[in-house]
Amino acid sequence: MIKITSKQFEVTASIRERVESRLEKLSRHDVQLINPHVIISQEKKLFKIEASVGIPSNKLFAQAKHEDLYAAITAMGQKLEKQLNRLTHKPEAQRHASLDLIEETIDDDFDDDSEEYAA
Repeated sequence: MIKITSKQFEVTASIRERVESRLEKLSRHDVQLINPHVIISQEKKLFKIEASVGIPSNKLFAQAKHEDLYAAITAMGQKLEKQLNRLTHKPEAQRHASLDLIEETIDDDFDDDSEEYAA
């Protein structure tokens, strides 16, 4: 259940549907969303969208501003998706794990014949 809060205007069914569809795209990563909360407010001519979503290992937060409400929702969804993608693929991208593989391939059994090359 997505909690949507708005300031200064009423959330229509189409706005709710758009927010739910953007957050539904996060489920492609097979991660459980815990207490997703979206705050929509209007500041002068801009719409400001803030989203806070808990996941089992962390918490995601994104904020977007745009003159068009639907463009702001899309931008906010893309930011959340980028954060979630980074968190889910982080173990694969650890540099120290790849360095361990390189160290294993280095051959330490070379002969030290530095005396032969001395001038």
